[in-house]
Amino acid sequence: MKQDYHQIRMLEVAPQVYAAGQLFETDLKLLAAQGTRGIINTRPDKESEGQPLSADLAKAAEEYGITLVHIPVDPAAITAEDAAAVTQAAEMLGRPLIVCSRSGALSTKIWETAE
Repeated sequence: MKQDYHQIRMLEVAPQVYAAGQLFETDLKLLAAQGTRGIINTRPDKESEGQPLSADLAKAAEEYGITLVHIPVDPAAITAEDAAAVTQAAEMLGRPLIVCSRSGALSTKIWETAE
């Protein structure tokens, strides 16, 4: 039987908080198996072709017991309000927690701003 091994590159930015690049529905099963409880998607919808809509990811995540919150952030102008929204969502969601964006750089920057 063929095994499908897939890894998601993540950077731990705080205890049990990880920054990651774009997630896809196929990633959610692996994340659930690793115990992920929450995802904050900071990437605006329709930023690029082939990117899944946040609502579709949220629906798929729910099937695995993961809560996904969409907080679209302009990568060129992270505001104090953006950071506060991410902080509030992080407090609401369980950990392990993933904060995702296109490449993971925005996720890392928004978390550092929120801290």
